[in-house]
Amino acid sequence: MRVIQAAAVLLALALASAAGAQTPSIVEGRLDERRLTGTLDREFTAIMREGADASWIGYAVRGRDRTSGDGCWDGRNGRRTTPVKLEGSSDLFVLYRVENRAVGRIQIASPDCALDLGGLTLHWLANVPAAASLDWLSTFTRGDASQKVASGAIVAIALHGDGAAVDRLIALAKNGTDRQTRSNALFWISQRAGDRAAGTITEAIEKDPDTEVKRKAVFALSQLPRNEAVPRLIDVAKNNRNPEVRKQAMFWLGQSQDPRALAFFEEVLRR
Repeated sequence: MRVIQAAAVLLALALASAAGAQTPSIVEGRLDERRLTGTLDREFTAIMREGADASWIGYAVRGRDRTSGDGCWDGRNGRRTTPVKLEGSSDLFVLYRVENRAVGRIQIASPDCALDLGGLTLHWLANVPAAASLDWLSTFTRGDASQKVASGAIVAIALHGDGAAVDRLIALAKNGTDRQTRSNALFWISQRAGDRAAGTITEAIEKDPDTEVKRKAVFALSQLPRNEAVPRLIDVAKNNRNPEVRKQAMFWLGQSQDPRALAFFEEVLRR
């Protein structure tokens, strides 16, 4: 009996370790499999020191829960036509394009995609914890990286299944070093932060020093569930001191076609 129990435990551990450990299918390229033994910073530095040629570095983490039938998708081109796996993985591939010993692009893809490397090498890291991934991605949002790289990092953070991803997005929305970073973070907060989203977005509308970020925050507000979005948009349209922000709130209220928005417009027109 003890032997059977021990075997069951070992099997459960094997299955648990297999989750989130998928190896990608490669087209037109070479796969170099490694196991993460230190920090991602150190691993990336070691790989890039091996040669200045262009290559990719990637790993899998647990992504947000996805409905069955998503098939192959990536961060640049959306969904693609592939056989649909009805019991597909919820893993997320995080991929970094490196050249001249620097990261020039960050993108995400589903494990259902075959990765066409165009003849390059993909250095694939196993055993990457979500926390390490979030820490590493956050380094590309601090103003030193290009806007393209920073935007890719924010998308990758937002699609992590780990709950700490929301904390990272909220921190970026409040303290991001530039307008685009704060705006991008606000959008993704509206997509996944649940009860915490409205407060963060409303705070940005009130306190962010950049009018363009305020406008993007109003758009993020419009992406919340309608019963929450419409009353908050009406409040912004009525009470915000910035005319550009009020105008933006009116626009998204009009797009909502909600009866409460129509009643608000009638009230405005009667004044």
